[in-house]
Amino acid sequence: QARLVESGGGLVQPGGSLRLSCAASGTIFSIYAMGWYRQAPGKQRELVARITSTSNTNYADSVKGRFTISRDNAKNTVYLQMNSLKPEDTAVYYCNTVPILPVYWGQGTQVTVSS
Repeated sequence: QARLVESGGGLVQPGGSLRLSCAASGTIFSIYAMGWYRQAPGKQRELVARITSTSNTNYADSVKGRFTISRDNAKNTVYLQMNSLKPEDTAVYYCNTVPILPVYWGQGTQVTVSS
């Protein structure tokens, strides 16, 4: 059964950078578009970046120009490079397919932006 494992989160000061990774097992990686989602305390989970199997990308307006999604098909891994981080980027970040397949929700990785 396919699994998604997120990593790379942490505590960073405003203006800093982090790179998140999502390792996928199984066959979903080559079939589906992949996305990075986030959920802040008290808010609904939202899609912040999406990448198709042919590496076309889309971003939420709130992260456009600061975040970059990419994928390494040889490693079955999706990345999210986050630059110029803001306190409002604080959330648990998850990867999943686009559209979502609920069975693949993982534990996520916490990103905290604070001075």
